[in-house]
Amino acid sequence: MAILGEQGAAGSSRFSPIHCIIPPHMLKEIATRGNGSQRAWAWQTLTLSEQMRGQRQALSVIAAMGTTATGTKRRTVYDARNGSRLPGGLVRAEGDPRSKDRAVNEAYDGSGATYDLYFTVFGRNSIDERGMRLDSTVHYGRNYDNAFWNGQQMVYGDGDGELFNRFTIAIDVIGHELTHGVTQYEADLEYQDQSGALNESFSDVFGSLVKQYKRRQTAKEADWLIGKGLLARGVKGKALRSMKEPGTAYDDDILGKDPQPGHMKDYVRTRDDNGGVHINSGIPNRAFYEAAMRLGGNAWAKAGQIWYTTLRDKLRPASSFKDAARWTVAVARELYGARSLEQKAVREGWVAVGIRV
Repeated sequence: MAILGEQGAAGSSRFSPIHCIIPPHMLKEIATRGNGSQRAWAWQTLTLSEQMRGQRQALSVIAAMGTTATGTKRRTVYDARNGSRLPGGLVRAEGDPRSKDRAVNEAYDGSGATYDLYFTVFGRNSIDERGMRLDSTVHYGRNYDNAFWNGQQMVYGDGDGELFNRFTIAIDVIGHELTHGVTQYEADLEYQDQSGALNESFSDVFGSLVKQYKRRQTAKEADWLIGKGLLARGVKGKALRSMKEPGTAYDDDILGKDPQPGHMKDYVRTRDDNGGVHINSGIPNRAFYEAAMRLGGNAWAKAGQIWYTTLRDKLRPASSFKDAARWTVAVARELYGARSLEQKAVREGWVAVGIRV
């Protein structure tokens, strides 16, 4: 979910998109079905989102606080102490010993795992390719049910314990949100309709790859779930989304039923959620899953390389699903050869979700 917040930098202010992990369709279900406090929180978040719609402006390049040598991690974790002022008090910097606070360690480790995937596998020097420091703030708000990338840093709530656990608990959520930063510096996919759904899908793809890389899992061994462990005990569901089987992640009395389609025949046309960016992202998500499974082995090795190169070099702000399919097939050819197994797997992955190129 993207809402807009005013961020000041170097004495100026601008509107920057805030990408949240909890999507609007889930917030609306909570606002209708939840208890008093849950409804109030959901409506507050939805209201802010609606107020800011239409004010989204192109991001100017965000200062990375200096370029650092390639391969140099710079992680900092702050504690908001249940307030809303960012970044909060510094509690752990790069190289510091582990904290007694689980959320601090999870934020530190998760941003490190994301850095490792991008640097080791794709040769990328942090989020912006210039060694950007990876800042995180934990304990944001009181029982705050969300996590977001605000264009400059990660922010995590503790969850309310009834619907959601602490938001640092899922490493793929951390990878997902930080990938919004990568997309911001590369294709800068517009957060609307199909380009917005691609924006969300690339974050799910690389969020899942962060988890798989950290666990050294093959495509076959991976669960392909986004946010496993985030739903609190008693909630009927296994995660926020399933890349393998979109639409099956949860079916709960308060959260509602997972609305994601996995095929173009079920594409959802809506004005909500910026044209259904969190809903229709299930289609390109499944296309990646299908391609990765056909290739076998580690999904980051070939499928991930194709998707990353496409995001970095080929896509443009208004790119559609068809554009993504066409370019990933073209990149597979460039990297592995015409009529190669890799090109065939990518093409078949898109065919599986109803897109032919």
